Formats: sequence, C-alpha cells, structure tokens
Amino acid sequence: MMDWTDRHCRMFHRSLSKHALLWSEMMTADAVIHGDRGRLIGFSEAEHPVVLQLGGNEPAKLAEAAAIAEQFGYDEVNINCGCPSDRVQSGAFGACLMARPDEVAACVDAMKARVSIPVTVKCRIAIDDLPAEETLFDFVEKVSAAGCEVFTVHARKAWLKGLSPKENRDIPPLDYDLVARLKAVRPDLTIILNGGITTIEACRDHLDTFDGVMLGRAAYQSPALLGEVDSALFGVGEPVSPEVALDAYRPYMAARLEEGVGLHAMTRHMLGLFNGQPGARRWRRTLSEKAVRKGAGLEVLDEALSAVMLDA
Repeated sequence: MMDWTDRHCRMFHRSLSKHALLWSEMMTADAVIHGDRGRLIGFSEAEHPVVLQLGGNEPAKLAEAAAIAEQFGYDEVNINCGCPSDRVQSGAFGACLMARPDEVAACVDAMKARVSIPVTVKCRIAIDDLPAEETLFDFVEKVSAAGCEVFTVHARKAWLKGLSPKENRDIPPLDYDLVARLKAVRPDLTIILNGGITTIEACRDHLDTFDGVMLGRAAYQSPALLGEVDSALFGVGEPVSPEVALDAYRPYMAARLEEGVGLHAMTRHMLGLFNGQPGARRWRRTLSEKAVRKGAGLEVLDEALSAVMLDA
C-alpha cells in the first residue's frame, strides 16, 4: 500500500471506522532512521490503533526503527515479508524474506529486545517454486520461536520471477485452506487472513476460522465498506454513511489546508467513496478535476457532494 495509506488516508478511514486497526504504508528502516520522521511517520492521535509497517532485513536497523515507532506512539510495528515489488526485491526484503526465515527471526528477536509494543509479521504463503505448505509452516515456526505471536498471511504465493507486483495481487491462486491448516496447527498464534477479501459477508465467514481479516485494496478503492465494519464486525453502533464520514473528516481537512497541504493530497483517497451509487462518476470527476487546482478548498468537496445529492 505504498503511497496509499498515508496519514491523510488513515484519518479519512478512521472517520468511517473507530475500531479497525489501521496500517501505515511500508517504510524502510533506513527511511525511518535517517529521513524526515515527522513527514514520513507522523500521525494524528485520532488514528489509534495504528501499525507502522517496516521494510528491511537488518536486525539492528529494524530494532532502531521499531524503537522510533514506539517513541512516536505507534501501537504495533510490523515487518513486511510479503511485498513483491522490484524496488523491495532490490533491497532484499519484502517477499524475498519468505525464503530466509532465520533472518526474519533474528530481526524479530532484535526488535522485541528494544520495544514493548507488539512486533508482528505480514507474509505470503511462499515465493516462486518453493512448496507452499512446507515454506509457510517452517517460516512461522522459526519466526514465532523468536517471539512473534501475530502473523498476517496473504494467502497467495508471490512470484518474484515472471509476474509484476500488480499481477501478484491477482494471478497466483488463493489458498485459504492452507492458512486455515496453519491456524489449526498453531492455535496459540494470532493468524489474520489477507488476500481477495472484498465484502463484509466474506469477513464474517473468515472470522469463524481466523482471528482477524485484513482489507487492503477493497477498503481503499471502495472505502464506504469500512463504514459497515464497526456495526457488522465489532457489534458497535450503526453503519457510518459516506456523508457522516465526510462531516467527521472535514475539520481535519480544514486544519491541513490551513497548514498549506493541498486539497488533492486528501481527496485522492476518497474517489471511490460513492462507488456503486448514483452520482459516483460526477463525484470522482469533480474531485479529480478541481481538487488539484492551486488554492482549492472545501468548496470543491461541497460541489462534489452536491453532485452526488443531485443524482441521488
């Protein structure tokens, strides 16, 4: 979710769900240690609970980045062992690490020695020609022995040779049964299922087997889905409508505009808010064309919302 789940996106998503665990975009350990931390990993208190997702393969650096995350107030720090992008492969982390569980275990051990917040891992079931069940079970056994108790498993292989990152999201077949077998064998661990989950009904079904579910692109591309999460999955309150969410998000937008943040930096995350509803196309077009203009303010949001109401 690099360049997607930034702090503006997370605050928007928080206006739809108060209970979902939000994730940052992946940051390399080097960026956290040496970069502009306020810009890269700063967040608003209202985002809690929130996870900082880290990329890297060096125990000392990941431990330092985890300590910084804890100082910033993150609720959890996660090692990404599932991203198949070329950029990540060139740095020898992400999904590459599925073939190197001992390295991941060393990273977990070093991080847990530095922080008191949970250290978790997000992974695939395997990569390339490695056998899926043997690879996943061995990976989890070794990494959990180092102290990791929570695994978010994208139930697909990552093919680092021959498939693009986009193709890796869709082409490798899903194997939910394999992840279910992992949970059955390791009931002591928290196993969260990821991959191909697009509806609240599917979330409910998977929660009969798994400890949690992760919504990634489905929640980003159709964020109104998150408005159902608290009532349907947590049993709290009523569904949150897009209009109510926008009202809740509006003060945050106004404050950021005062600080000089461009409107588009925030509205780009809400283009799919009315997907499937009358006026959705006019909503997207208004925001896409006008929010990018210099000096654009909340009047653009109001205009886009009026377009939706007109077609309703």
